[in-house]
Amino acid sequence: MSHTAKDWILLTRPWSFPASAMPAIVAISYLFFRQSEFVSINWYYGLLALLGAVIFQASGNSTSDYFDFKYNVDTKESLGTNRLLVDGVFPPKSALQLGLILLMIGSLLGIFLMLHSGWNLLWIGIIGVLGSFFYCKLKYIALGDLLIFIIYGPLIGLGTAFVMTGELIWTVVLITIPVAFLVVNILHANNTRDIRDDSKANIKTQAILLGERGSIIQYIVLAIGAYIGVALLVAFGLFHPLTLSVFITFPIALKNIKQMRTAKVDKPELINNLDENSAKLVMIFSVILSLSNFAAVWL
Repeated sequence: MSHTAKDWILLTRPWSFPASAMPAIVAISYLFFRQSEFVSINWYYGLLALLGAVIFQASGNSTSDYFDFKYNVDTKESLGTNRLLVDGVFPPKSALQLGLILLMIGSLLGIFLMLHSGWNLLWIGIIGVLGSFFYCKLKYIALGDLLIFIIYGPLIGLGTAFVMTGELIWTVVLITIPVAFLVVNILHANNTRDIRDDSKANIKTQAILLGERGSIIQYIVLAIGAYIGVALLVAFGLFHPLTLSVFITFPIALKNIKQMRTAKVDKPELINNLDENSAKLVMIFSVILSLSNFAAVWL
């Protein structure tokens, strides 16, 4: 069976790319807001770091689909999966091969950036590579949410800021936490929907451990926590008050929360598209946050 470029792109689940792109963009915008505090900033390297983060996520998505198919986590009866494997559009090995190729490309880009920024990028990159490849293994033992929180927020932000300045800017870890909360909700919505099917596959996601009610509570806490986080960052002077404009996206968060509150283990179709809706919130929230950082320079 021949495959189009569109098929290969869909195999990487591009709708989820805001999860990796937005923490990098927020970090870039933060450095723009604080640029007077640094001797020099290489914006070109920041864009390469953004590209690298997306490539690593695409790799992780592809290899994740392979392992989910291999271990019967994704089946023809599953809802919301990337159905290119379960429907036979691609053989499983194609997803694994694509994931490994993307992992190699991302690693080569990371080596280039490390040689031009510093060795601290090595440990940041190693965590990213291992996290991308072994994500499924960790998800199966209820550590997926924690891994996603670490990588798709603080780690991507820290790495992006490092390649741009050559410095480990720890405040970037703090300013990416609100975005990380919302990114975790993408995964958590997916895993809550799949509690029934994942339980049959004998894996343990955090959603399975928390159960229906606990999973709903976690989603709500993280969604609201993102907005509280921005308010606290403004209160402590890390963000300009203009960043409070992210609160105009709060109705979207409330809409997602309302949908999450309908979640039923035996009716996964009720939140079938909540992971995509959560990804859209990540993108809109992060874009407004970043634009506020860019604009705050002139205020």
